[in-house]
Amino acid sequence: MPDWKDKIRCSFCHKKSTDVSKVIAGPGVHICDECIGLCNSILEEERLVASTAPRLPMWETMSAEQILEHLPKIAAVQAQVDDNLRDWVAHLRTKDVSWERIGASLGMTRQSAWERFKSET
Repeated sequence: MPDWKDKIRCSFCHKKSTDVSKVIAGPGVHICDECIGLCNSILEEERLVASTAPRLPMWETMSAEQILEHLPKIAAVQAQVDDNLRDWVAHLRTKDVSWERIGASLGMTRQSAWERFKSET
């Protein structure tokens, strides 16, 4: 069984937790200390500039090739979030929480929740 540290990656830059100093976890996502530093720099720059110009989505400034290179990272983050969600649902099932309650929490039917997560419990 692989070490959990090998599975954890930053949801932003996709670096492994073993390649950075610190990774902070949120509900289904993780952020490394390097990305936090970058975020802090961006926020500080925004405070200094106080720009009022509307912001375009990031992909508006990217070439098709750059977007294609970025897609696997987005898919990997989605897979990480899905894995985390399956873990949470599996834990709920160990507490005998019903498929109906899990489905309601996720905005889906009991049947849909069972079909999506049944193999993990």
